[in-house]
Order: sequence, then structure tokens, then C-alpha cells
Amino acid sequence: MKVILLGTGTSHGIPMIGCDCPVCTSKDPRDKRTRTSIYVRYGDLDLLVDTPPELRLQCVACGVRRVDAILMTHHHIDHLAGLDDVRRFNWMQGSSLPVYGLPQTLERIREAFRYAVTEDPGYPSAKPILELIPLDGDLALGGHRIVPLPLLHGKMPVLGFRFDDFAYCTDVSFIPDESLALLRNLEVLVLEGVRHRPHPTHFNLQQGVEWARRIGAKQTYFTHIAHELKHQEANAELPPDMALGYDGQVIEL
Repeated sequence: MKVILLGTGTSHGIPMIGCDCPVCTSKDPRDKRTRTSIYVRYGDLDLLVDTPPELRLQCVACGVRRVDAILMTHHHIDHLAGLDDVRRFNWMQGSSLPVYGLPQTLERIREAFRYAVTEDPGYPSAKPILELIPLDGDLALGGHRIVPLPLLHGKMPVLGFRFDDFAYCTDVSFIPDESLALLRNLEVLVLEGVRHRPHPTHFNLQQGVEWARRIGAKQTYFTHIAHELKHQEANAELPPDMALGYDGQVIEL
């Protein structure tokens, strides 16, 4: 399995518009963060998790040339806004793309991308060709098992995903017991750690460390990172088996 952290930033992206803080002006490329998403090559299966606003730029930068399916964690716009960019994969592969998510996520896609999911002869421009499929239990794709993980983002139900010994949990403020049990015996965990200060709907870094210890993965990387965390400085304070992730990071399992 190969995982690429396509984006590791919060909904503003980093650098933020009009901000001159030490992170937004940092020369360290690991402090440049597009909106959060990952690419997973799972055997011969190519998957996207979420479609943020910079999706085209992320795919070009990281050499993503094929997508067999899209998994959506939730419907907030920083995880959804780049969905139109997947029409390039439709064209290259000559097929529609299945999009899996919670029913409320798929309903928001129908609202926000109505032109893509309705027949309209008066809309002659290219558009993504999507199959919206509600998730109900484990997902079998290309002979591989993907386990959706119910999480809470504030009071909002969202999903993480487990792929064999790897799991991805972003935009999370609480992990229910049934999902915690599904996160045992991981090689690598990617988990939210937004900033030092508490946040009402996201794990801050301290909470991320505490939950990572409970989960016990051999290696944890934090994502969905705000401009309050400088990559090198934050990593120096973290345990040896934990680190901030960064855009373009490749994880091999």
C-alpha cells in the first residue's frame, strides 16, 4: 500500500490570505498546506479520500494519474469543492466514478454539483460523471476491504477509513468506542491535530496525541493543521512515534 498526503491544511489553507505570521511566511515547504485529502494505492486500486479545492494541483504535484473511486469523509466545502476536477479522470479512463459517503454527504453533492448529477441538454460543457453510492457497512473494492469508521466532528457524524494496517481520521473531535475498537493493531494512523489551543469541533494537538496513545499505532502522523503549528518546532515536541504530516508526504506500507 502507498499513501500520499495530498493536503494537510485546515479550511483556510496555509499560507492564509492576508496573514504574515511565522508559519504563513515560513520558507519551510512543509509549512505550505493545501486543504486536507489523501490518495491511497491499495494493491492495484487507486482511491481518493475527499476532493478539496486544490485537488487538481495536488494530483499534478503528486503524479496521481488514475482514480478508481472516491471516499468522502463528510460534506464540508473544504473537503468537497474540488469534485469538478475529477472529470479529467472520467475522460482519461472512459468511465464514471463511484463516490461513496454518508447519505447526507451525497445529498450535499447533489445540491452543490447539481449540473453534474442531472441531465441538462442546455449544459454543453464537460462535467464530472459520478455514481453516488451511500455507505452501509464495510466496502469491498477490487478484492480489498475498506472499513468506514463513524466519528464525530463536533455534533456532526463523519467518517474515517481503515485500509488493512492503515487508518485515516480527519476532522474529528470524538471517536466512539465501536470505532476505537476498529483502530487496533495499526501500522500507521493519520489523525487530526489542528493546533495547540482547544477547538470545539477538532482535536487539538494534545488531544490528538492522547487519542493516538489510546489507539497505539506504530506511527502516527497529524493532519488538518492550522497556521499555529510550525512543522519543525511542533515535531521537536512530539513523541518519537508521532509527527506532523506534510503535503506530498509518501507513506509506504
